[in-house]
Amino acid sequence: YLRDHQLGSTVPVLRLMIQQSNCFVIVERGRALNQVTGERALEQSGELRSGSNFGKGQMAAADYTMSPSVQFADKTSKVGGFLGGRLGVLGSLAGNVGANEASTTLLLIDNRSGVQVSAAEGSARNFDFGFFGAAFTGGLVGGAGGYANTPQGKVVTAAFADSYNQMVQSLRNYKAQTVKGG
Repeated sequence: YLRDHQLGSTVPVLRLMIQQSNCFVIVERGRALNQVTGERALEQSGELRSGSNFGKGQMAAADYTMSPSVQFADKTSKVGGFLGGRLGVLGSLAGNVGANEASTTLLLIDNRSGVQVSAAEGSARNFDFGFFGAAFTGGLVGGAGGYANTPQGKVVTAAFADSYNQMVQSLRNYKAQTVKGG
């Protein structure tokens, strides 16, 4: 679904959202880890200045892994067939109104135990005004993989924000379970 709407991975959107919330410290385990590994290789080969302190034990462990998914995201059918015949021009504009909806889930897994600590679902809806939407959003499909500039991207982002807010709320009351033997 995301590729059909020129949307890429949700990871950059979620990383930005979570980093800005200041609730978690994000560790790099994506593409930039290759650059980190490259810097460490340069240090080991003796190419970096002495005293750069790239010794073992410097990297932070990832305590949790977050697993995002989009359950449903679709443009609902156009509204207004009945209105189109009754209201003329206004009815035809109303006939071009469609709603974009998304439902998302975020799972939080404790990396030490493999236990799923939290599951949160979020949803969002926005409206796309066919004629006006085309007039005012033409040519704005780039940036942030389309999440900032497309109706579908915006609604998926809003649904993830809803999921994340619900997750943070539920984690405030979280008490780690104790299990005999581990």
